[in-house]
Amino acid sequence: MENTTIKVPDELFVCAESSSFEGSYDLPEFSVGPDTYSFASPLEWQVSITNTSDALLVMGSVKGTARTECARCLEEVEFDIDGEVEGYFLLEGAARPDGEMEEDEFDHLDPSGAIDLVPLLQAAIIVDLPLVPLCDESCAGICQDCGMNLNEGSCDCAGKRQAEAQQEAEKANPFAALSALEFED
Repeated sequence: MENTTIKVPDELFVCAESSSFEGSYDLPEFSVGPDTYSFASPLEWQVSITNTSDALLVMGSVKGTARTECARCLEEVEFDIDGEVEGYFLLEGAARPDGEMEEDEFDHLDPSGAIDLVPLLQAAIIVDLPLVPLCDESCAGICQDCGMNLNEGSCDCAGKRQAEAQQEAEKANPFAALSALEFED
């Protein structure tokens, strides 16, 4: 089932009623900050919708596998997604205890009686993805000079950089010229 819009059945407009729904969500590519994730197969979702008298509470999960590049070595890495789906939709006429409508805090149920799960699924995916995707916590990354993957071996670029830095420091030293002076015994 690819449909991510749920038409709320009439029985859910009775207080304390609950129903479960499930399906799949085909999300070929998804960007979060500088990272772009791809999904080889559709994500599977399941949600329960419960009437809490003034609102419909949506809770469930979305699962699948995401692929992206490691932030350090740029090799492909996969992450299992197991996000928690949460949503709260106020019903028509729902009011706070003091009688004022909740305008900013919660979404209102669409007048058509439909709930679009896409924003809830995407939020659950974002929260479940790593802040910095790494193939391994100890990933050494790539050399900034030659581009070699340092997980596969080492290069001598760091030694060259260190030697160049030392030469520059020696040139900048105001007493460097004194090192060339020869003294007679």
